[in-house]
Amino acid sequence: MEDSDLKKALLKKALGFVSDEIVEEYTLDEQGNSVLNKRKVTKKYNPPDLSAMKVLLDKADISDELSHMTNSQLKQEKKRLLKLLKEENLSES
Repeated sequence: MEDSDLKKALLKKALGFVSDEIVEEYTLDEQGNSVLNKRKVTKKYNPPDLSAMKVLLDKADISDELSHMTNSQLKQEKKRLLKLLKEENLSES
């Protein structure tokens, strides 16, 4: 796994993401073979992870830039980033 792949995965976890959760139920047929009986796929929302955000901020050395922002500015930035993530997720679907 490359460094850029790790950064992408960390960013995804930091901002939150939607994933598929698959549950499968198997039964046995007359010969004793496993046969797929039911398969349920649901969307699962994984909320933003604060630990991942902290690692990103530490690695990117932008903590100085953010330390000068007020709480309201930080909230606005959070909303902007979440909106961008939602738009990206919609474009990938």
